[in-house]
Amino acid sequence: MEIIPVTSASLQKKFIDFPHDLYANDPNYVPEIYIGQKELLSHKKNPFFRHSKAQCFLAYENKKIVGRIAAIYNRNYNEYANRNVGFFGLYDVIDDYQVSKALLDQAVAWCKTENVTAMVGPTNFTTNDTAGLLVEGYDLPPTVMMVYNKPYYLTHLEKYGFKKSKDLFAYEVTESEVNMKSVKLAGMLQERLARKGITIREANMKKLNEEIAGVRDIYRSAWDKNWGFVPATDAEFDHLAEGLKLIIDPKFVQIAEHEGKMIGFALAIPDINQITKNIKRGRLFPTGIFKLLWGKSKIKKIRIILLGVIEEYRKMGIEGVFYAKIISNGLAKGVHTAEASWILEDNEMMNKGLQNINASVTKRYRILELPLDQEA
Repeated sequence: MEIIPVTSASLQKKFIDFPHDLYANDPNYVPEIYIGQKELLSHKKNPFFRHSKAQCFLAYENKKIVGRIAAIYNRNYNEYANRNVGFFGLYDVIDDYQVSKALLDQAVAWCKTENVTAMVGPTNFTTNDTAGLLVEGYDLPPTVMMVYNKPYYLTHLEKYGFKKSKDLFAYEVTESEVNMKSVKLAGMLQERLARKGITIREANMKKLNEEIAGVRDIYRSAWDKNWGFVPATDAEFDHLAEGLKLIIDPKFVQIAEHEGKMIGFALAIPDINQITKNIKRGRLFPTGIFKLLWGKSKIKKIRIILLGVIEEYRKMGIEGVFYAKIISNGLAKGVHTAEASWILEDNEMMNKGLQNINASVTKRYRILELPLDQEA
């Protein structure tokens, strides 16, 4: 077995493509879009590399790729959280613990050059990107911008010494299950909020840059106390927003304002995985782009990806109105399923709010941690 650092365009292509071969016969696998993964790994295009660093590795056995991993040092996270930890991500491997061990040994060794005290993951590259290891819900395909992996990944990581740090939930609610009473009460809630000077509206697509700037500020203040949070830089947030512009529907972007000042927002996006699962090896060109464009109108599932309210305005009913508006707008468009993900296991307010609309946990993801003051 040999562990090779990814140092060329040809090795990067092999790194991106390895999961397509690993999951070739898995009906639930959804390929990542190739150009998106290239951008993720690009030191020029991904703003992450302006403040932090990462190194990708491939595992070869008998000249065949059998695994991959990225070792990550997120300087911004460590400064914000007052920690000094390394991360791993983009972890995919055949069902052979020795391959996993060799990859993890390499990632740990790379991170130890920064004198880190622990290894955390998986994150790809931050918790603002895709993150977590699927530990329940293997029978379902992933929703857009969520991860998917085989059950043995957890076995390998636990054998190496990783232990649970935090679980993340994905809730799902269908048209037939949703508690319409909560949706119908939203009108009364909205009237009560209006008497306090609080209004809720859809995003103004003609002033999208202004909306994004406001949402960015809310994101930083509403999530700042969440476990694992690291504030995205302006460049990182704008980069994420740019990637979502093509699929954003204003009906699924709800904004709360108090006397004209933005105080909360909710964002849901169509589950384009229903289309991209049929795009071979994630290549949009020459035909994949048409599958995506033509298939958008047929998508029947959305993912509520972000929902937050500034702390002083919480527990006033704003979150309930957000859910109700997204659900009712979705039903009007023929959407029959919504996923809300991911939700921290100990976020009582968010968990209770989703349970109130009859949403149930269909998938569980896990962030794991390995202390490095002892040998793995």
